[in-house]
Parts: sequence; structure tokens; C-alpha cells
Amino acid sequence: MIHIRRSEARGHANHGWLDSKHTFSFADYYDPEHMHFRSLRVINEDHIAPGAGFPTHPHRDMEILTYVVSGAVAHRDTSGGEGVIRPGQLQHMSAGKGVQHSEFNASPSEPLHLLQIWILPEEMGLAPRYRDLDLSGLISKDGLTLAASQDGKDGSLQISQDVQLWVGRLSESDSTVYHLSPERAAWLQLISGRLVVNGEAISEGDAVAVNSEDELRIHASEPAHFLLFDLA
Repeated sequence: MIHIRRSEARGHANHGWLDSKHTFSFADYYDPEHMHFRSLRVINEDHIAPGAGFPTHPHRDMEILTYVVSGAVAHRDTSGGEGVIRPGQLQHMSAGKGVQHSEFNASPSEPLHLLQIWILPEEMGLAPRYRDLDLSGLISKDGLTLAASQDGKDGSLQISQDVQLWVGRLSESDSTVYHLSPERAAWLQLISGRLVVNGEAISEGDAVAVNSEDELRIHASEPAHFLLFDLA
């Protein structure tokens, strides 16, 4: 079974310095039909003005991943984690029993475009931790690169939940097949380009929720960049 979540159906908040689209209910956007998808709680697509960002604020009991599409984000948290993350890198902060952090556009002149992802952890009250990873050193197969996983396999970031996050890049007319184990589900978030997923056409910003399917047949009708979540 496949459900299409169209880009224009997402929640939208424009604060001037921040233009954000919410795949799931977040802040002032509430949609009881889109609270989460299995352990995937938040996918916010944020455009942040030069020099702007989120001052220090708290989080707890959440696995937070930041994926930069363009620009650079500067992060600092009270667990000692800090760094500047650019395209081709992935940042992970496990908020655990409690942490405070800040995130700002690292450039005074260039805009920042990122996806912030929250995943519900398998266990509450973990020790906070931070790590970032350069994905360029990882092995890609059939257009897919494993960026995060529960066991940190193949050099991916280790997160506290039974989720695999794959970064997908396909050239025009390329195809790939992703096999799903029984009882697992998938969420595909298209960042740019156009795809046909199991016969369904999607465009930039659209997403596909997949249940009770044994594979995803993914074809790029133009160059495509996407995130694929394999979820318990």
C-alpha cells in the first residue's frame, strides 16, 4: 500500500528569517492524520536566512538528524558537540535525558536549506551525544548510500532506533529497487527532481509512505535527490 504526501499539503510557516514546511504536525501546525509515521516524528524542510537561526533551546528523548541541501549550518550543544555541517554531511544529536543546543546559518550572506529529522528513540533517558559524518567516504550502491542505522553498519551514523536512513541520488532515466523485509515500512522524501515509485509519479517536496510492500521500484524521470527511511 502506498500513500502520497504532496508537497503543497504540508504545513507551512514563514517567519521571515525562517521559511519552513512540516511533513508532520509541528509547533502551530496540527494535522491528526499526519502526526508521525512509525518512529519517524518530524521532517521539517527549512530555508534559513543568512546569519539567522535558532538560539539555545532544550530537547530530550529524541534522535535528531540534520541533512544540509545547500549552505552550511553551525551547531553547538551542551554535551560538547559542535560543528559546521555542509552538503554531503549528516549530523546526529541524541538528545537523551536532556540537552540544549543552538543552530544557525553559518554564512552571513548565503541562504541555508536543510531537512531536520526527528526520530523517536527506542529507549528514554539515554546519555546525550553528538556526531557528524562525511557521507562522501561511504560506499554507494545502485544510487543509495546508507547514512544512519541502528548498528552503524558500513560506517553509517549509529542512532538509537531500528531505522535505516539512505541518501538517494539518481541520474535521469536511472532506476533502483529497494527490498523491504516483512513487517517493515518505508518513507521516501523527495528533495529535488522527479521520481516514479511503484508506478506513482512524485515531484520535488512530495513524499511516499509505503506499507505492506516487499519492494520499492524507483525510477528517475529527471535527476533526483531523496531520503529513504526503512522503518521497523
